[in-house]
Amino acid sequence: MSQLFNQMVSKHPVEIWAGLECTVNRVGDEYFDQLQRNGHATRVDDLDLFAELGIRMIRYPILWERIAPNGIENADWTWADVRLGRLRELGICPIVGLVHHGSGPSDTSLVDPEFPEKLAAFARAVAERYPWVTHYTPINEPLTTARFSGLYGHWYPHGRDELTFIRALLGQCRAIALSILAIREVNPHAQLVQTEDLGKIFSTPLLAYQAALENERRWLSFDLLCGRLSPTHPMWHYLHKCGVDEAELAEFLENPCPPDIMGINHYLTSDRLLNEQIEHYPNWSHGGNGKHQYADVEAVRVRAEGIAGHRHLLTEAWERYKLPLAITEVHLNCTREEQLRWLYEVWNAAQELRDRGVDVRAVTAWSLLGSYDWHNLVTRCDGYYEPGVFDVRSPHPRPTAIAKMVCDLAAGRTPQHPLLATPGWWHQQARLLFPPVSTHEKTSFEPPLRITSKPIAIVGATGTLGKAFARICDVRGISYQLLTRQEMDIADPIAVDTVLTELQPWAVVNAAGYVRVDDAEREPEICMLVNTQGSATLAAVCARHNIALLTFSSDLVFDGAISTPYVEDDPATPLNVYGQSKALAEERVLRAYPASLVIRTSAFFGPWDDYNFVTIALRELAAGRTFIAAEDAVVSPTYVPDLVHTSLDLLIDGECGLWHLANKSAIAWADLARLAAKIAGLSISNVIARPLQELGLIAPRPSYSVLGSNRGELLPGLESAIARYFDELK
Repeated sequence: MSQLFNQMVSKHPVEIWAGLECTVNRVGDEYFDQLQRNGHATRVDDLDLFAELGIRMIRYPILWERIAPNGIENADWTWADVRLGRLRELGICPIVGLVHHGSGPSDTSLVDPEFPEKLAAFARAVAERYPWVTHYTPINEPLTTARFSGLYGHWYPHGRDELTFIRALLGQCRAIALSILAIREVNPHAQLVQTEDLGKIFSTPLLAYQAALENERRWLSFDLLCGRLSPTHPMWHYLHKCGVDEAELAEFLENPCPPDIMGINHYLTSDRLLNEQIEHYPNWSHGGNGKHQYADVEAVRVRAEGIAGHRHLLTEAWERYKLPLAITEVHLNCTREEQLRWLYEVWNAAQELRDRGVDVRAVTAWSLLGSYDWHNLVTRCDGYYEPGVFDVRSPHPRPTAIAKMVCDLAAGRTPQHPLLATPGWWHQQARLLFPPVSTHEKTSFEPPLRITSKPIAIVGATGTLGKAFARICDVRGISYQLLTRQEMDIADPIAVDTVLTELQPWAVVNAAGYVRVDDAEREPEICMLVNTQGSATLAAVCARHNIALLTFSSDLVFDGAISTPYVEDDPATPLNVYGQSKALAEERVLRAYPASLVIRTSAFFGPWDDYNFVTIALRELAAGRTFIAAEDAVVSPTYVPDLVHTSLDLLIDGECGLWHLANKSAIAWADLARLAAKIAGLSISNVIARPLQELGLIAPRPSYSVLGSNRGELLPGLESAIARYFDELK
């Protein structure tokens, strides 16, 4: 029988689902609404974009706080009617979520004794209005929500004790059971897809007892729903000690409500390690349990063996419950190639377990529209955005490389992105930020085999930009070959063809160029040869080899005749030879190879070279010398690390055409020097502001060359960039 079951399971491939980060959490009296921030609250057309991915299941929010904040009798179903109706037309099955890290409308909370009945009433109303909906997640991650709301004090009602934590957990679990019961009275075939984060706790031998408690506690929501919490259960005594009476637990025991599908959420930060040697760790990680003081840190950053991994956690869940499983959130706040590697690694783990007879139904790409401020657990609005399958920083959600992977997986194709060949950073030694600790516990988290991946060819080995690309590729685990002009003269088509044929890169980054703006007026032929002819030649050869090309242009293609930020489709009207060489290069590159990515940028500054404007200004001012800068030339300075990271992401995404990338700002050169000096604690009295025409520059410059974008403003603001510039210098 077991063999037959295994054969039946393995015949059906793992499905790719998708999900929408939709948290509406409360901090004090303020609600943080992800749907408002990512724009989906007002964009029904997003659903058509989701359908183009080929998905057939989506975790979708019909949230209590949003639909009925003032009671069910005053519910506004308009939003839900339109969106669920469209999903039905598109043939996408919604897994409807009713509460996602929330605590309900303002008249209730997770510890309100009536919370379960109130949510169940809303659940019934949803089922009655949409009787065709078959899958529900009444409450997402009840244990995690209870910890954040009742134990750690992050979210409302901001409890910091075990009783509030347990009350919040029991209330949510009872609400789930009552809600699915109410739903099934309308639709007897409705399925419960119950999600939870099953992060594992590791520890030193001294703290093994604490790790054992937390590792057993992480199953509580599932154990309660499955009716497993009997007097012999390891957590029975713990719950009694927290003040829970037997009658309350008996209700779960006598009325089990096992999930139809167990949804496992797991993040790189979910696994933790406890260590009493707190001197090795920062103060924010220090805590204790009344018996021992210890640091609680991310296991990936300290555990020698790494994290537990999805393969291990799914196996644990399967052996404990023998219920169908799905991975209901897969997301990584990281660079694009690492996001791809994480999703594909999880997908392969799920498929491997499926082939071994474990009933794994799906892997869920999360989040379709990215997320905001999860770096601070959504406790304040910092504006920190993590892109997902789509990037909402463009006028319309822009598909990233993850979207292409989801399309491939949905269609049964094997993803082919060349950067998948390298294991993610969580497998590298560089992941360890603290002295490694071995816990000697077996997990199934093994690094994938390293395969030699195709490199990126970086042209411009001696320049600021080329060196920055090499440095950041090292950090990101992207294979590259840094090329000097002697190794490949980009103006020589035979030399370019020879090198690319031998190297076989998947992409070329042209970071070379003639950059001496004033000298270009004296030697225009050389400037045109390097900037224009070289770029065009490189584009033509890349086109023949079908190699992605990234090349750079400048704000100096504009004449400054306007006083609003230039966007990509504004006509190039350069004032000087350098600007002419760049404008002509753009035209010839995109004509020879329309798939090229051409990035206009402006006014570099960064921590890794000594010759950018900010660094020179600070050096002169620190030495007590005066520093002269233009008071009437307004630019948008660009922090080189931001430029390189974002350019690589766009290249990986397969973007093409013209893009503007600059840190959001509009500032005169003299004011930039003053701003940097103030932050550095230097006097600004030695900054001498002069009109541009008095600086003795040979090449004419525009008085205004600020870069905006109609394709997406992807770089953070200037103040953030300058702050990180100083951090990098420390």
